[in-house]
Amino acid sequence: MKLSLEEVKHVASLARLKLEPAEEELFRGQLSQVLDFINTLGELDTSSVEPMSHALDVKNVFREDRQEDRFDKQLWKANAPSQDYGHFRVPKIIEG
Repeated sequence: MKLSLEEVKHVASLARLKLEPAEEELFRGQLSQVLDFINTLGELDTSSVEPMSHALDVKNVFREDRQEDRFDKQLWKANAPSQDYGHFRVPKIIEG
């Protein structure tokens, strides 16, 4: 399918592109090749191919939403070098 320069200019304006005349000619050939390839794909027999919305099987991978204690706080506190009021205590770092 051979595109006209007017069609290339129209597509460029839709994409908000400012093309030089040499670029218009270049893109005219490239876009024509793309459309020819798409037309070639349209000739394939896809009657035995089942339509799908995604290339991979999509499953819900979310876990059940429930509240639980994830960490043993006593074990964590035992590894802390210093703690105060149930929190880790760290050295003050202030750069001046």
